[in-house]
Amino acid sequence: MPCTHDWIESPLSVVEEIFASSHNNPDSRWEAKAAGFFKDQLTKDSTYTLVPSLNDVPLHYLKPNSLVKFRCLIQDMFDPEFYMGAYETVDSSTKAKVLRCGKYKDVTECGVDFNSPSIKTAERQTFYCVPIPGEGPWAKDGYASYSQVKVVPSTSYTPTRQKRSYEEDEELNTPMQMEVVTGPPSDQNRSGDFKRQETEAPSSQTVSASPLDLNFPLPGEKGPSCLVKVYEDWDSYKLNDMIEVYGILSVSPALSALADKNEASSSILDPAESAETAEEQKVHSPPASLVPRLHMLYTKRLPNNNPLLPSARLEDNSNFLSSTLTDMALVKVELHAYLTQVLLGDALAAEYLILHLISSVYTRRDVLPLGKFSLNLSGCPVVGSYTEHLYKIIQQLVPSSYYLSMNLQNMNQMRMVPKKDYVGNRLLSGILQLAKNTALFLDETKLEQGQLDATGVRNVTALGNVISWQKVEYDFNYHQMEFPCNINVLTASEGRSLLPSDCHIHLQPQVNPSNMEEYMSSIHGPQQVTSQLNKFRIYLTVAQMLDYSISDEVIKSLEDDFVDMRKDDPQSMSAEDFHRMLVVSRLLSLSLGQTSLGRDSWQRVKHMEILRKERMPQQTCLNGNEQ
Repeated sequence: MPCTHDWIESPLSVVEEIFASSHNNPDSRWEAKAAGFFKDQLTKDSTYTLVPSLNDVPLHYLKPNSLVKFRCLIQDMFDPEFYMGAYETVDSSTKAKVLRCGKYKDVTECGVDFNSPSIKTAERQTFYCVPIPGEGPWAKDGYASYSQVKVVPSTSYTPTRQKRSYEEDEELNTPMQMEVVTGPPSDQNRSGDFKRQETEAPSSQTVSASPLDLNFPLPGEKGPSCLVKVYEDWDSYKLNDMIEVYGILSVSPALSALADKNEASSSILDPAESAETAEEQKVHSPPASLVPRLHMLYTKRLPNNNPLLPSARLEDNSNFLSSTLTDMALVKVELHAYLTQVLLGDALAAEYLILHLISSVYTRRDVLPLGKFSLNLSGCPVVGSYTEHLYKIIQQLVPSSYYLSMNLQNMNQMRMVPKKDYVGNRLLSGILQLAKNTALFLDETKLEQGQLDATGVRNVTALGNVISWQKVEYDFNYHQMEFPCNINVLTASEGRSLLPSDCHIHLQPQVNPSNMEEYMSSIHGPQQVTSQLNKFRIYLTVAQMLDYSISDEVIKSLEDDFVDMRKDDPQSMSAEDFHRMLVVSRLLSLSLGQTSLGRDSWQRVKHMEILRKERMPQQTCLNGNEQ
């Protein structure tokens, strides 16, 4: 059995050994054995921490054809492709034939016998994956801290090597290409600085995208993107899934060198010989030095991207769950005190903010997403960059977040909704292509007077759809396609927001700092103890993932209470009010570590709602609901 060093450093050797030992037995199912071997190794104790990560380690530090992992979001899915699953090579001197495995590879060895009856064609799917959008620095650092990998620059793939032209790489490395790879853009004579720029998202989103745009959903994002080759069960994956892929890294210069030749000759190719246009070739076969290939061996689905939680599901880690539930009420008291200070002494607003942060869509009933709790925090000060500081504090608490200033320029120019590019045959990303439970902070205090153009109106409509229905209508030019989402939207505004919300609370500051900038900076400054923040981070994610139930007896009691409240004043309690109270009751119970609703929690919610409504005149929001 291979040792740890062998299957991480040379996974292809393990695959080929399993293939060679079983190819004479047609019923051996060697593919299942190979995949099972790596799954068994990676699910043992903390073995996965020995695998280097593309998220943490520069690409040129990683050894080609070694086992690496990548924590990512599926941004796009390309068409399936064919490859040689098995083939024979012929030794030029001895004429000896050897049967070889083509799985998990982009290139073959030299001397392929194309007339051999042993050639087997197989199919695989390609996902275009990007780092999880908006992942906070603390989450990235947390994942990196668990790694037991010590890396040095690879002797076979170094920064100096990257700067060579691909013609030079081809002279040094001349394997035959395994599949017809259509041409990426030429990468000759580009400097290392220019390449680094190409690994960053553009500072502004436009409809047109260059062939080497790495297509990150959020502007300014950094990190690698990757073409993930999937061999089994690709139908079980969905767009925008969060996954951690373990696979064989492929960065062969031959990919780029041969693709450059394809691009140069594309103008003279017979269109019938290629199913892809030149633009599609550029998009689907980018330079391997910018977009490496990763051949999937094992994948972990990520229900969240909080590194402080165990990698196993909560229900499978009873010790962690029980200890966390025991302390949740106490941690909430501490978090409430902290957020009360952040919200200028407003304890009621801090309570609603906690409920917002732990909300999550847990199911859908027809078109209605259940569990969402978008919040409009009005009355926000416009001095001392208060809203920016408020976002930075929230960013310290949640794994993924994004701050969107709703100024006219952003509203009229940003691409919120992903759009299909039929020329390049890919999905151009947009701001709202976000992972599950991303905290989206909308700063409406930045919205100045002016005119929204057609793009601005579409963007505001898209934001409203996310808030009300938790869906994004992707633009496929001739039609719109709905994709469900699960995004926590907090809108900070001076007056009531122009966008809908599930709950509106007006901020009532109890302290009036003489220097708002200094006051807010002191709250989220370096003196904040990391261990305390980690308790808050664990608390919020666990509360978000807890199961909740309500008995028939309690439901009947609440319905009777609703009837009694309407007897006194029918106008004071609508069906929408009752529904919101049920949502708040659920979240309040979960915030205390309780998985069912008690009478005390219901009475507390009734009191909270009375206090909240007393703060604001009765108004009607865009969707017609009083809140």
